[in-house]
Amino acid sequence: MSTTTGSFIAGGIAACGAVTVTHGFETVKIRLQLQGELQSKKEAVRVYKGVFHGVGVILKNEGAKGLLRGLGCAYVYQMTLNGCRLGFYEPVRKTLTNAIYKDSNIQSFGINLFSGAMSGILGAAAGSPFFLIKTRLQSFSPFLPVGTQHHYKGAVDGMRQIYSQEGVKGLYRGVVPAMIRTGFGSSVQLPTYFFAKRRLVKHLGMEEGMPLHIASSTASGFVVCCVMHPPDTVMSRMYNQTGNLYSSAFDCLYRTVKTEGVLAVYKGFFAHLARILPHTILTLTLAEQTNRLMRKVEDRILPPAVKEKI
Repeated sequence: MSTTTGSFIAGGIAACGAVTVTHGFETVKIRLQLQGELQSKKEAVRVYKGVFHGVGVILKNEGAKGLLRGLGCAYVYQMTLNGCRLGFYEPVRKTLTNAIYKDSNIQSFGINLFSGAMSGILGAAAGSPFFLIKTRLQSFSPFLPVGTQHHYKGAVDGMRQIYSQEGVKGLYRGVVPAMIRTGFGSSVQLPTYFFAKRRLVKHLGMEEGMPLHIASSTASGFVVCCVMHPPDTVMSRMYNQTGNLYSSAFDCLYRTVKTEGVLAVYKGFFAHLARILPHTILTLTLAEQTNRLMRKVEDRILPPAVKEKI
């Protein structure tokens, strides 16, 4: 394991590599979540009818640029979120395990869940303004708009407009559901990844390497998507609102379910799954490689006294 700083850098690099591949599905997911907002099923117009239909519609009307809206913000957010999530997970886990069991090598599922949630919440809070801008850039369409439309020339212009109109508070609009959403996802992502990894090694005799990393990441990604999607839908709507359409995350959830039905919180689920499976696989698999590379770099540059503490 690298140092906390090394893990932060390695996790951020791995996540940026993953988001480059999966960003288009994230754009489709957000538009599906915003489609028919606070409208009954009879009233709602389905502009985007599913994952691949959404991809086709956006490519036809907006080109690749439409699918990749907000990619720059996504890079910054992923560096922040996953740097924190992968960088703080082990230090938090080891500290708590050592405090309770006096042995940091013991694996406690409860502590692992808590450590995953805490590291994710820290990352979500730090990266919230970038996710806010990213969501608004991705939701914008000059051809087939859904939800509130925000006319930003780019990430910097978006930050400037929000800050000038709403101040710092505006940049952190939706941070609470973002922390809940990421806490849910992070609480299960790394624990299920390492759980699946240990079981595959123990019961199927798989050895350390790419196939093991991919299989473990796939299991983790599916669980993350199931757990995280409802708060993800609430977060997307909270981020994209203008004014105070929703007074809180709970108000958003209540009004969405009341108007659109219970399954409305799972709008865009398959687009989310299409994004998060490859994203989780790439992030965690690349993180294994980047962590290994980071450790080699640290072995060369760090003094022996520091390395002994890692």
